[in-house]
Amino acid sequence: MKRISIIVILCLFFSCQKDPQLVQVSGPVFGTGFSIQYYDNDGKSYAKQFDSLFYVINKSMSNYQANSDISKLNRNEIITVDNHFKVVFKAAKQIYRETEGVFDPTIGRLVNAWNFGSEENKTALDSATVDSLIKFVGLNRVGLVNHTIKKPKETFIDFNAIAKGYGVDVIAEFLETKNIKNYIVDIGGELRAKGINLKKQKGWTVGIENPNFDGSQSVSQVMVLTDEAMATSGTYRKFKIDENGNKYAHIINTKTGYPTKTNILSVSVIAETCMMADGYATAFQAMGIEKVDYFLSTHPELKVYLIFENDKQELETLNINQFPVK
Repeated sequence: MKRISIIVILCLFFSCQKDPQLVQVSGPVFGTGFSIQYYDNDGKSYAKQFDSLFYVINKSMSNYQANSDISKLNRNEIITVDNHFKVVFKAAKQIYRETEGVFDPTIGRLVNAWNFGSEENKTALDSATVDSLIKFVGLNRVGLVNHTIKKPKETFIDFNAIAKGYGVDVIAEFLETKNIKNYIVDIGGELRAKGINLKKQKGWTVGIENPNFDGSQSVSQVMVLTDEAMATSGTYRKFKIDENGNKYAHIINTKTGYPTKTNILSVSVIAETCMMADGYATAFQAMGIEKVDYFLSTHPELKVYLIFENDKQELETLNINQFPVK
């Protein structure tokens, strides 16, 4: 009788085990779209929680919302910020120092002046205006003490080059608090994945877009992402062309105040967090290939894939630190 009872108990136990169900949630956010896929034993949707987290991040760091903390800070109406702002500020400060100011969120006024930002400028720019605005650039002049930001009144902070990646991390870390071991979070092409796609029994398959200036979409590379984050920065959707046909990126050179002239069309970075991948990708876009290659020789933890134009205006690619493309 004891043996039969044990068998019955074991059968009951295993029959109660559910196969994890794939849950998919998507929608608009941060001026782009998001897609979240994860496996949950009960098939539970956390759509409301995602919306709440997006709301809090926007309320903290969106330059496109007049009542956000960062907008009020830029108008010198407040000096206190929340923990989300603090995390992103500290990460931005790290990348700023490591790249010797190539990545600098205080470039905000110039981003707006060139009509790449949250505020429209209807006045033609001249060198005098650019020179006047570049004086306010310098994250070294902005400090954080507890929850208090200290900055010059004229300084305008813009976290758009890193906050989207941070949003990905916030969602990923929320899923992990729910003991979800297999997921992928995608916000506008910024990604963080953990575990595997159980249906395919392998990591999450993702693609890197071709830099198509005509706005069409096609995939340059397909790869598998597992337990890491990836962000891509591209100049092929936001750029200016001068009278000589030179392409200028939407990323402003923090030393000159002008859009960056670059032959790099796309930079994809794999890092531990999407926030750091996002920030580095923006910096690498402005640094140029030689400086990126040198920088990465001392940062082997970062994997990078570049798509660029050679002297013949042909596309070439460069894989640094074993970025996992096929």
